[in-house]
Amino acid sequence: MLIRAFALPLVVTFLIVQFILVMQFLWLYIDDLVGKGLEWWVITELIFYASASFVPLALPLAILLASIMTLGALSEHGELTAVKSSGISLLRFLRPLFGLVLFICLFAFYFSDTLLPNSRLKFGSLLYDVQQKKPALSIKPGVFYKDIEGYSLMVRRRDADQQTVRDIIIYDRSSGGAYPRVTIARRGKFIHSQDQRFLTVQLEDGFTFTEQGSTEPSETMNGESRILFRKQQIHLDLSQLNLRRSDESLFKDYYSMLNTRQLSKAIDSLRRDNQSRDSALNHLILGQYHFGRNTSLESSEPLASRPPKTQPSGTKWSENNPDLIQEALRQLQTVKSYTDMKNREMRNRHELLARYVIEFHRKFSLSFACLLLFMVGAPLGAVIRKGGLGLSTVWAIGCFLLYHVISMSSEKLGRDGSLDPRWAMWVSSLLLLPLACWLLYRVNLDRKLTMRL
Repeated sequence: MLIRAFALPLVVTFLIVQFILVMQFLWLYIDDLVGKGLEWWVITELIFYASASFVPLALPLAILLASIMTLGALSEHGELTAVKSSGISLLRFLRPLFGLVLFICLFAFYFSDTLLPNSRLKFGSLLYDVQQKKPALSIKPGVFYKDIEGYSLMVRRRDADQQTVRDIIIYDRSSGGAYPRVTIARRGKFIHSQDQRFLTVQLEDGFTFTEQGSTEPSETMNGESRILFRKQQIHLDLSQLNLRRSDESLFKDYYSMLNTRQLSKAIDSLRRDNQSRDSALNHLILGQYHFGRNTSLESSEPLASRPPKTQPSGTKWSENNPDLIQEALRQLQTVKSYTDMKNREMRNRHELLARYVIEFHRKFSLSFACLLLFMVGAPLGAVIRKGGLGLSTVWAIGCFLLYHVISMSSEKLGRDGSLDPRWAMWVSSLLLLPLACWLLYRVNLDRKLTMRL
């Protein structure tokens, strides 16, 4: 009975959260999808892969909301009171739900480690292809259309049938000459092939003007030709406007598209590479200079009374030689510029390593978040004593926002190097775990939390 009461709110809230996240995705990438003539199955495939990426985020929120609704409804109708009056503690009563949530945690980890990298790979490659796709053929009156390679065309007016156009101008640069071939017609039609790969422009009452110029500076004579026609056809290749699928192997090494085993290998490789680069940098810079104490500056003997220093050849060093000072400053400036450049490179490498480490721990922390948020939501539902989507939703969203904001802030600190990336994804869980244990303890002892909360 308890599992049935929990399963329905879980499925409903999960679908609602998934729908909200997908709508957010569409709103974010609406400019990349509109106006490109994408087939419905391409958009459906893109939404499917995007929705798979939202599962690790939607599942903890759905569990939190479902646990508050389920325990709130049981408490509201007195069923939880009847259970406690029979001598059954809350923790014992929640054992079936704990077992179900643990199973969901294992499924969430399996999904994040096995299915999610593959869906992110397909989503990333497809989204890149959609973003690189040129807009669909949309010729507006009075505006030159230039997305067909080698051609620029414009129409002055379009009739009601949307095929017949008036006053057409076409600049043809496909031949690669110095001057384009210009075609002007009074009337024409645009006819697409069945596979939408070619566009036939049927022209009437016009002429084609071609100018031929010499590439030699000494030759100034230009030739031109004008051909009048009653009817003419121009075939344009539109295959470049179609969606071109990229090779998915180009994106497979991105950290968000790897499983835990691949991430572990990548982290070890990056750490060894960073250590070797750091050692090479230290050897390159520090090996050229000798750092020690300048005992001549510690001598109590006045500088003027010291014997002049000599080079091995016997020439005297000057204490205030401007050439030596300038040379030393030049070398120091060179070393400083080089170290600054290498320092930026080192920061980028360590930030990349931190991203891999964070992604590795994200798969475990988001799975654990399902259990953690259930431990928070179950006692809150028993205290709130309200089911449905009213007050339960407010508490669920508040708790999840607290968890999510802390998680995002710690992740940013982990990427910047201000926090150990191994702990960046666990900060929010470590902060909420004492609260969850305290809530379970108080509610299990039937202590009043209404005033405290």
